[in-house]
Amino acid sequence: MTTYLTSHSPVLMEIIFLAGAALTPIISLIRKKLAFWWALIVSTLGFYFCMLAAAELYRSGPLSYYLGGWRPPYGIEIKFDYLGAFAFLILLLNIIIMVYSKKYMEHEISEDKLPIYYTLVLLLVGGMVGVTITGDIFNMFVFMEILSLAGYSLIAITEERLNAMASFKYLVMGALSSLLLLVGIAFIYNVTGSLNMADISLKLQQYGASTTAYVAVAALIIGFTVKAAMFPVHIWLPDAHGLAPSPVSALLSGLVIKIGIVGILRIVFSIYRIAGPINFSYLLDVLAWFATATVIFGAFFAFFQDDLKIILAYSSVSNIGYILMGIGLISVSNPAGSVNAMLGALTHVAAHAIIKSLLFLSAGAIIYKTGLRKLNDLKGIGKKMPITCMALVIGALSITGVPGTVGFWAKWYVINGAFDSGRLFFAIAMLVGALMVFAYYIKIINVIFFRIPENLTAEVDEAPLSMLIPIVILAASCLVYGLFYINPMITNYFMPAAKSLLGLAM
Repeated sequence: MTTYLTSHSPVLMEIIFLAGAALTPIISLIRKKLAFWWALIVSTLGFYFCMLAAAELYRSGPLSYYLGGWRPPYGIEIKFDYLGAFAFLILLLNIIIMVYSKKYMEHEISEDKLPIYYTLVLLLVGGMVGVTITGDIFNMFVFMEILSLAGYSLIAITEERLNAMASFKYLVMGALSSLLLLVGIAFIYNVTGSLNMADISLKLQQYGASTTAYVAVAALIIGFTVKAAMFPVHIWLPDAHGLAPSPVSALLSGLVIKIGIVGILRIVFSIYRIAGPINFSYLLDVLAWFATATVIFGAFFAFFQDDLKIILAYSSVSNIGYILMGIGLISVSNPAGSVNAMLGALTHVAAHAIIKSLLFLSAGAIIYKTGLRKLNDLKGIGKKMPITCMALVIGALSITGVPGTVGFWAKWYVINGAFDSGRLFFAIAMLVGALMVFAYYIKIINVIFFRIPENLTAEVDEAPLSMLIPIVILAASCLVYGLFYINPMITNYFMPAAKSLLGLAM
């Protein structure tokens, strides 16, 4: 039985979310609040299938699944490789955030909307998993649209006017991104006559460089940088992530923007390949410069905000810059000398997912208990909610890259990647960005722990356990992985993934 499930696990982990989302409104006809338990069961099953696939990846290497038994390029392929294994983190964090969201969303929206909320969350997660594991470039676009539509709806689910405006801004930028992705896919099909990623890759190597192939890769990468919120196309993110309900903010900022990064890695390193006929040197250099601007401007704008969640949203922009910097520092002529840069990008994808989920859930717990979100109104909140605020401090220290936390290692590898490439300026820019990030998180810590409470009532205390436990688990993860598990993770996952993407022997 386990062997059968393992062999079908790549497709099962996707089908379970699409089917689960379709059935949620029906289950909710019995009782609205059953939607949560149904979504939790679906999410747990999805995670179980992903664990089976991950174990097989560790034992035997990447898994390929052909729908209906039709092999590519004629059939649809689902591939669970080292990059696809990001689905493991997506599904694990989804369960943690979903447990947190039960009390929060019951407080935030009416009972009638709960089934809609959980339906949209399952679609969002199913879309992310689909983008991560598909071996077909058009299906990647379809899954990207599913998660985008679910994301727009989740931001606007409270029906607040500002949320609707934030959702609309996200939709406009998302439409631009989708158009660019579609143009890129059409051009690739025009060159290769195929939609299967492995087949496209082979044909691109055979046919050599062409103007159409260059235009396609440019359109795809710009499209994915909009999804990832790179400066200056980040303008949709602060409002969308800052105003959304906090569990949605955690999903969007922790996971959804990383899907744009997954898309860039798939296009550049799996499909085109940096050793192929397309010269990526200029494109990666441009990416590194935009990444520098993303690091600096994200941190700069965050410093002048007074809204706790808007600060966290700008912090996400800045940290996406570090991930893009790791990709931009990769040398086309020396992939073996670019391992640190790729390790930094991959490690920060995972680290930022954990840290930003922690920070948004902590901020959400504070808003849940106080109804306040401005820093000036939250003076001394650390005395009323010590566990939540200590978790927020751990997240803040981790995101600034303090040694001993998971965030330190990600930035360590990216900065080492800059030294390996001989580009000292980028290393200095990242250190300056880290200092700016440190400055605005110190401002938050000062307000919540060292200022005298002014606007807090005597009734303010910790959030319910179902919200507090996920926060504590994420905070512990930042420390435990930073102190004890980073080396096994590097050896067993991140290093093979980096070498696989760079085309190096493992």
